Amino acid sequence: MKKSFQLLLLILIACSCKEKEEAVLNEGIWRAEMEVQDGQLLPFNFLLKKGEFGYSMEVYNAEETVKIDDFTLKGDSITIQMPVFDGYFAGIYAENLIEGEFIKDDLERNVPFKAVYGDSLRFKGNKVSTQNIEGIWQAEFSENTDDAYIAKGIFQQEDGRVIGTIRTTTGDYRYLEGTMQGDSLKLSTFDGAHVFLFLAKVTDTTMNGVFYSGNHFKEPFEAIRNENYELPSEDSLTYLKKGYDKVTFSFPDTKGNYISPDDPQFRDKVVILQIMGTWCPNCLDETKFLVDYLGNNPTDDLKIIALAFEYAKTEERAIRGIERLRDRLEIPYPIVLAQYGTSNKEIANEKLPMLNHILSYPTTIFIDKQGKVRKIHTGFNGPATGEKYLTFKKEFHDFVQELQAE
Repeated sequence: MKKSFQLLLLILIACSCKEKEEAVLNEGIWRAEMEVQDGQLLPFNFLLKKGEFGYSMEVYNAEETVKIDDFTLKGDSITIQMPVFDGYFAGIYAENLIEGEFIKDDLERNVPFKAVYGDSLRFKGNKVSTQNIEGIWQAEFSENTDDAYIAKGIFQQEDGRVIGTIRTTTGDYRYLEGTMQGDSLKLSTFDGAHVFLFLAKVTDTTMNGVFYSGNHFKEPFEAIRNENYELPSEDSLTYLKKGYDKVTFSFPDTKGNYISPDDPQFRDKVVILQIMGTWCPNCLDETKFLVDYLGNNPTDDLKIIALAFEYAKTEERAIRGIERLRDRLEIPYPIVLAQYGTSNKEIANEKLPMLNHILSYPTTIFIDKQGKVRKIHTGFNGPATGEKYLTFKKEFHDFVQELQAE
C-alpha cells in the first residue's frame, strides 16, 4: 500500500512539473509597444527565432538590426537581457504574447512593454501621406529654455514610409523609422538602450512636435526645411584650458591595474582617448568603428585607451558592464573605470579638469607622439548619418595617418 501511494505521488509530481513546462514562443515577426508619456506608444518590430542554443531576436530600426540572444524562461516568466547595455525585459509570456517591462535597474526606470506575434506593421493606420519630409531640416529642441539645443534632421521618404536620423552637436539619435500619415509624422527607435519616439505635425516647410525618451522625459521641437543647414564643427566644442597642452590621468582597469597615458607602453605613440560609457549607443557605434579600424590597420604606432564613465550604482556592476562590452565586441584596447554611480558630465569633468567641459559621450581626444593634444572631437556621427559617417571615417583615417607619419 505504501509503495502504491509513493508511486501515485511521483506520478502527480511528474504531471505537475509537466503542466509548468515553458510554453513555446512562436517563431517569426512580432510587434512590440512600449508606453511612453501622454498615453503614447512606441512601436518596433522584431524577428524571433529558436536555434540550437535557445531563442534569439532581431530588432529592426530602418537599416539597423540589433541582435539579442540572452533569453531566460522559467514557467511562464521571461527575461531578455540586452547584449551590451544593462537594460532587460522581464515579464510573462505565452505562445503569441509577451507582457512586462523594460527595466534599467541603476537608473530606476521601468517602461511597460507588450509584444504580439504575427504583426509586421510598425505604426498603425493607413492614411495616405499628404506631406513629404525628404531632405534636410534645421531644428531646435526645447526652444527658449536653458536646455535648448540645435539639431539637423536628415530624412528619406518613400510613399508613407520615413527613415533617417537627427544629428545634434553631441551625436545622433541613430536609426529612426516610421510613417507619414496625412500631415502627421511618427518615428521611433529601440536600440537596446534608448526608447525614442518623435511625433510631429508637418507642412511643406515646417515641423512641430514632441520628442519622448522612455517614460521619464519629453520635450518640444520645431524645424524648418533648410537643405544647406549644417551644425558647428565637432572639433571646436571641447578644448584644453589655457596653460594645458596634454591630458593626464590614472584610472584602474577591471583588474585594478592603473593605466595612464604617461605609461611607457604609450610613449612615442599616437594615442586616442575615448571618453565613453557602456550605456551609450553612440559610444557603442564609435567603439565598433575603433575596433574595426584597428583590425584593418594593424600597427604598433597607434594606441587607444577608453575611459568609462558609468552610471552603475556600484563598482562591481560598472566593471561587469565594461567586461560585457569588451567581451561582446572583442575590444583589444584597455578600458579604465573613470567614474561610477553617475554619468553627470559636470562631475565627469572633475576627473579631467584640463578640459573646458565634457559636452558629450563619446568625446575623442587625439594625442601625438610627443604627448600633446592635437584635436578633440565631440560626439560621434554613426552609420545612421550616412554621408556624414563616411566623411568622418575618411577624416579620421587621414588625421591618424598624419600623426603616425610625424
